[in-house]
Amino acid sequence: MNEQIPLGVALVLVGSILNGSFAVPMKRASSWRWENIWLVYSVVGMILLPWILALVTIPQLVEVYHSASWRALLLVLIFGFASGTGSMLFGLGITRLGLALGFAIILGISASLGSLLPMAFLHSERLLSREGYALFGGTLLVILGIVFCAIAGQRRERETTAQTPSKNRSSLALGLIICIASGTLSAMFNFAFISGKELQDNALSLGAHPTMTAYTIWSLALTAGFIANAGYCVYLLQKNRSWSLYFDGQASIKDWLGGALMALLWFSSTAFYGMGAAWLGALGAIIGWPIFMAMIIVTANLWGVITGEWKKASRTAIAYACSGIGVLLIAIYVISLAAKPAS
Repeated sequence: MNEQIPLGVALVLVGSILNGSFAVPMKRASSWRWENIWLVYSVVGMILLPWILALVTIPQLVEVYHSASWRALLLVLIFGFASGTGSMLFGLGITRLGLALGFAIILGISASLGSLLPMAFLHSERLLSREGYALFGGTLLVILGIVFCAIAGQRRERETTAQTPSKNRSSLALGLIICIASGTLSAMFNFAFISGKELQDNALSLGAHPTMTAYTIWSLALTAGFIANAGYCVYLLQKNRSWSLYFDGQASIKDWLGGALMALLWFSSTAFYGMGAAWLGALGAIIGWPIFMAMIIVTANLWGVITGEWKKASRTAIAYACSGIGVLLIAIYVISLAAKPAS
């Protein structure tokens, strides 16, 4: 078991780096509106990829679902739909606040709720154990890191936007509300993973590899999440009359590939997270989740620098951002200690 922990943490970190990078192509979609690229991303990332991989890697996939209880299936679908709504709000949130600030707020909330609530409900006896203390301490560090990142993003908005102060505050406030709602709902994705353990057990008994059984959950949860994302995209496509942007000749192959690349990066991150959580053992979903969230924030902030979001920011704002990233890196280490068995 000791040898599995570093591998599990490494897989989770790889997944988080991919996830922190998935929204970058959206910044390059010059001829499409938000709903155009988000719908392509949703179709590929929430329907095509998860079901293709589930069918390829899970023997007797239909039997896995047929033998599962209605309760398990319903919980995965409900939590999947909730997290899909969070994903849709996520796209709107980072569009308003940028990669760095949006990722920090959304995923920080998701990290806290997605870890502490499952432990409180499913493993309450461990809250006052060494694992619980490490998780509490690491989560507090994640929150502290988020505060630094949020302050940095707020200062950057003041320093780099040309809006009037009142419009700036109004835009930031709406963006914050969207991001808080997104972070709360996005945490439900981890609940879907935990609620679907019966599906994983069924797949395992039918010959699936242990690290692949999570696809039985992802395919079902993401299909429910797709309904929320696609529904809102279709609404915007109708309202803004932006269906034509797919076919009017202005869309380049880069736009289509950008949406597909977003889906590939995002779903690959989910796959790596699922494998990493499996290697981390019984508390994998609880411990792996905040590590996953924290490193995504670090990656997103680095992409924010690379894409010029901090180009005109002051040294003070950049110092806050660097401090936040440093605290999040420490949080990753502290939370990973919860996975190690007591000596």
